[in-house]
Amino acid sequence: MSHSTENTFRQFDQGKANVYAQVRRDYQPSVYETIVNQHTSTGGQLDTLIDVGCGPGMVLRTLAPNFNHAIGLDASEGMIAAARSANFVTGSSEPVRFEVGTAEELTRDLPHVVQDASVDLITVANAAHWFDMPKFWQSAARVLKPGGSVAVWTSGEIRVHPSVPNAAAIEAAMYRLEEHYLTPYRHAGNKLVRNGYVDLPLPWTLTPPVNEFDESTFLRRVWDPKEEFFTGQREVDLDTFEKMMGTGSAVVRWREAHPHDVGTERDVVKMQRREIERLLHEGGVKKGEERVRGAVQGVVLVVKKRA
Repeated sequence: MSHSTENTFRQFDQGKANVYAQVRRDYQPSVYETIVNQHTSTGGQLDTLIDVGCGPGMVLRTLAPNFNHAIGLDASEGMIAAARSANFVTGSSEPVRFEVGTAEELTRDLPHVVQDASVDLITVANAAHWFDMPKFWQSAARVLKPGGSVAVWTSGEIRVHPSVPNAAAIEAAMYRLEEHYLTPYRHAGNKLVRNGYVDLPLPWTLTPPVNEFDESTFLRRVWDPKEEFFTGQREVDLDTFEKMMGTGSAVVRWREAHPHDVGTERDVVKMQRREIERLLHEGGVKKGEERVRGAVQGVVLVVKKRA
């Protein structure tokens, strides 16, 4: 699958980045524990962490206290501005550093920030599908210490939790609406997410391969939709549902192409909401009590640089 450059979130200003941070969920402790345990059990150290595609810094809020030094990189100046305003710190009480930078170059354009072969762990949360992965793996091999790790994860396709009344009908209706309206606004990266990173290029699947990484220690851990991949995976009202769905890249691109429909009954998310309301009522939910709960099949990949 070809690489598709991400320009939607890259163009966010700080205001949009703050809204994104408010409605996006953090990941369950089990996600972070899986990453740190796999990294340390295979000899990884906890000195320097880089989170790539860090957005407003959510991952570093949780992971940075495990490390002495932590850096967040994102191609969006708006995302970095939002992250800097959060004032996260590391386990050594050092402020987390946030810089505008790309996955393909990592810190080559920021030599004052970190040196080659000095990073213990690189994390990438719901962003690798926008990277030029051959270039990313080459850069990761350059900046990681021997025995360092790369942890990449995605939440996959959002499903309707079976506990929601009329869940099967709601999921089918959302699928139809998304296929009809959003298909032209999905990039190759969106497809990688929907299939759980099955086709995400890995160092040993490239031509030529990036031989610094060890396939024998590769970990792929899947969270079943019945497990919770995000914190706060509870029922939400439909106002919150609209805000959350509005942060999806395909929805953002649809809205950019249909500015006069945004917020009206012709808005793609508003149409989803109305259909969900109708089907909840059909399932016995009273007006004013409409709530939904999502489920995802999360996937974590951990790749190790040879010691």
